[in-house]
Amino acid sequence: MATELEELIDFLSAPSPPVKKAAVDIVRGLTGSEDGLHSLSNYANTVLPSLSRLLSEDKEVSEPAAEALVNLSQNAELAAKMVEIGMVKIAMDLLYKPGFSITRVLVMLLVNLTQLDDGITSLLQIGDEKMQGLYVMKLVRSFCRSSEAGDDPFDHVGSILVNISKKEAGRKMLLDPKRGLLKQIIRQFDSSGPLRKKGVSGTIRNCCFEAENQLQNLLLISEFLWPALLLPVAGNKIYSEQDTSKMPLELRSALSIEREPEAGRRAFWSVNGPRILQVGYEDEEDPKVLEAYEQIGSLLVHGSGTEEPSTTSSK
Repeated sequence: MATELEELIDFLSAPSPPVKKAAVDIVRGLTGSEDGLHSLSNYANTVLPSLSRLLSEDKEVSEPAAEALVNLSQNAELAAKMVEIGMVKIAMDLLYKPGFSITRVLVMLLVNLTQLDDGITSLLQIGDEKMQGLYVMKLVRSFCRSSEAGDDPFDHVGSILVNISKKEAGRKMLLDPKRGLLKQIIRQFDSSGPLRKKGVSGTIRNCCFEAENQLQNLLLISEFLWPALLLPVAGNKIYSEQDTSKMPLELRSALSIEREPEAGRRAFWSVNGPRILQVGYEDEEDPKVLEAYEQIGSLLVHGSGTEEPSTTSSK
């Protein structure tokens, strides 16, 4: 005899729209608690496909279904099952379906799925020579074209880019000069949105790990890369005309006006810069380089009393 939860999951496929709507709302509510997540995880093989089918329905049904999937995908095992049933492809196909209205939620789902290696492989379309990179190209284009006025449904794409750039295959794709993806991403470095800016800086940081193997490709975009790297640590003073005369336009314009105090330190903290310095310091042997590390550390700790900002993680 079916349990109450099994009956509830069956109702997700009910022919009656009101019944289906009521069922998906209850499931979404269950995913908001640890107990609910645990209970639903026991029925992952039925609840995940059922919710995925609802994503193509009207917004009143598709939105709670997507929100439930976002919550469920915080569990690594459930996220892995989603990737296994093709959720990345489902999400990407729906994102670019005309009239689709829950873009932000599906982008957040992709953020969670690309925290897994298999999720990254799926998004990069590794193994499909004809289609490889198409999803990433679409996301980068949307990320760079979406308006920052009001609610930006694609601002979480920055987090997806950080995730895929943690893997060598992702970095190589972003650094491929024929695609020109990193050049497009870097141009968003002066965004006023903190989430977007953090995504850009994190992606740049990860791609720079390929400097030894991809130096030529990095040099090809140096006119965009250097401003993105230097501006966050340029302080908040207005630079003189003599200082800016030989700078590229992006830096010259930004450094000729007053900027937000402590922007450099906050940008440095946002990409976990202190941890990178710490690891580098532990492996360094050259006394002069060690001294430079210590000077930077002193500036971070004692320069203005600025401490690492506290953040609340959200999915």
